[in-house]
Amino acid sequence: MQLNQSHDIPVPIEEVWAALNNEEILAKAIPGCEMLEKTSDTELSAKVKLKIGPVSATFTGAVTLSDLNPPHAYVISGTGKGGVAGGASGSAKVVLEEIECGTATRLSYEVDAAVTGKIAQLGSRLIESTAKKLATRFFDDFVALLSPEDKPA
Repeated sequence: MQLNQSHDIPVPIEEVWAALNNEEILAKAIPGCEMLEKTSDTELSAKVKLKIGPVSATFTGAVTLSDLNPPHAYVISGTGKGGVAGGASGSAKVVLEEIECGTATRLSYEVDAAVTGKIAQLGSRLIESTAKKLATRFFDDFVALLSPEDKPA
């Protein structure tokens, strides 16, 4: 499954880059995140509870950051296991671009992912629809966490 999207965020590129590398902000934005822990500068471990169609599962996994080009891009790769529900693996190339004379940032990403087990039996349309909903929810929450009106004066 492949997914490509972009989102404009009303804050400078350096702030978006810092937030993308801050496990506390990411944990608040990731739907169903129960735990996100930085284990090194380029590795995290995660625990996420998700419902995909009729299947609910808690996934545990590892995330690695590579091809770092601060504050413009990186590749985030991960694997997760959800017990009898199955597993998932994938990677995303994340690119940040300054817009509006540096006062805002366009975040674009290209995801390539695969699922196994019961989840894979649900069908590609349901999986892709759920993935898009989760991505939209993540970015809505991520943008809300970074939006200037939410910051203390």
